[in-house]
Amino acid sequence: MTKNIMIVGVGGQGTLLASKILGKLFLTKDYDVKVSEVHGMSQRGGSVVTYVRYGDKVYSPIVDKGEADIIISFELLEAARWVEYLKKDGVLITNTQQINPMPVITGVSKYPENIKKKLMDMGVQVEGFDALTLAEEVGSPKCVNIVLLGHLSHHFDFTEEEWHEAIRSCVKEKFVDMNINAFELGRRGGYTVLNRIGDFFTNVMS
Repeated sequence: MTKNIMIVGVGGQGTLLASKILGKLFLTKDYDVKVSEVHGMSQRGGSVVTYVRYGDKVYSPIVDKGEADIIISFELLEAARWVEYLKKDGVLITNTQQINPMPVITGVSKYPENIKKKLMDMGVQVEGFDALTLAEEVGSPKCVNIVLLGHLSHHFDFTEEEWHEAIRSCVKEKFVDMNINAFELGRRGGYTVLNRIGDFFTNVMS
């Protein structure tokens, strides 16, 4: 069975690096892996989407609407833009950062309010947290992608060392320690988010 992950963000946020790290991990387990990237107006902060598909045999690199098992979004509006690609029982992992697109910057439109709540009201399983602040704690806002992978790691049975090795193989040596620290912060922060979600549903059902 083929599994599908979408990584969505805006230009310069490191979606391709995140997809390369995931590809490395799946290859270590002898999966067939297809990775493809679709550029929007990335130089102007437009949408960038990366598809990661893995399984015994993957025939196409593209994920269609309603097929994504997991969507990782680096920005809230991008989460809303691509949510229709998520399966009914899929998981949306999103950074709660807001980056104004060009229409908002030019004053043509306003940034939508309460995106996370609206997504949850739609029945979407949202795991949202402030990945930017965690990235800044390790020294670079560019580490948001790795922080999000740290959270994503809870959804797979790879060991921490396997994640670390994939990171080492995909980033320059001088940035390895920073990125591994970002991964660990995201992984610990992920526990907090997942525990809060569990507490919420426990309170609702009790």
